[in-house]
Amino acid sequence: MKILVLPGDGIGPEITESTLKVLDSVQKKSDITLDLEHEVAGIESYKKYGTTCRDEMLEKAVASDGVLLGPISHLQYPEFGTGGVNVSAVFRSKLDLYANVRPAHSWKNLPNKAGEDFDLVIMREATEGFYPDRNMYAGSGEFMPDENTAMSIRKITAKASERIARRSFELAQTRRKKVTAVHKSNTFILTDGLFLREVRKVAEDFPDVVLEERIVDAMAALLVRHPSEFDVVCATNFHADILSDLASELSGSLGLAGSVNAGDNLCAAQAQHGSAPDIEGRNIANPTSLILSASMMLEWFGNRTNQASYSDAATRIEAAVARTIENEESRTADLGGNLGTKEFTEYVVGHIEQAD
Repeated sequence: MKILVLPGDGIGPEITESTLKVLDSVQKKSDITLDLEHEVAGIESYKKYGTTCRDEMLEKAVASDGVLLGPISHLQYPEFGTGGVNVSAVFRSKLDLYANVRPAHSWKNLPNKAGEDFDLVIMREATEGFYPDRNMYAGSGEFMPDENTAMSIRKITAKASERIARRSFELAQTRRKKVTAVHKSNTFILTDGLFLREVRKVAEDFPDVVLEERIVDAMAALLVRHPSEFDVVCATNFHADILSDLASELSGSLGLAGSVNAGDNLCAAQAQHGSAPDIEGRNIANPTSLILSASMMLEWFGNRTNQASYSDAATRIEAAVARTIENEESRTADLGGNLGTKEFTEYVVGHIEQAD
């Protein structure tokens, strides 16, 4: 499997280093081959090349099977016309990585904020929606017709809605066979109405999967009250972005949230959290999110190529992380422990090496 490594910004290089150590360890235990190519994106790219996201780097991504993408400090970038490009947005829109898959679940021996065990996956459509940096052929979807008025365009298409719905139902078939479609069609009558139309059409192809529909504000309350009621949650970009952070925090910490941006031919592993520049270089960041994202990327590749060894590698990583987190003595500070980034990583690697 050919992987392009982009450490990103802030704590990105630190947690990327941790993730690479885990991947190296699991490669020795499983029958997999990882061919790594290193590049830069974000602030380091801007310093070297005058842009945060080079076309040459994107070409290397397209030629790869997967991308390990560290957190991005988009708010610290220069303006768009002067080299500041949102790397995450470019990957999702230009490379058509339309399915942002974000699992959240409770952990053994780790108190969660929901007060009950749960296991759900939020399927986020990532190429359109309320995000103005990916809604127009040219220009921005956000503009000011006068100095006191700001406007933004929401884009919802049948194609994008159908794709994320189909991936959601396919996933639900392998789980508890339930899809929850989240919307605000009582207000966004046309855009969310179109989204729901496509979800319902896809549902007809999966008669063994239950479809339920929830208005987004009610969904937020229900997630807090009983997350165990949900299996696969399908939503447009903005709604899913917010709900996935909520679900991950309920599990114990946003630092536990694995995430991939998957298309039909390429998958990018990217931590769900941000770049946390305030703790950069202090060896206190929790690397779990990027480690689990890399695990999800291996599973995606294994399923796509019918190579069970990559799925086995993903299972080994997930088990090692779970064993590390279930022990209070091997947790990072955000989980109530005392370990630093490097020390936590050594525990994960140790569990991989000790497993049969």
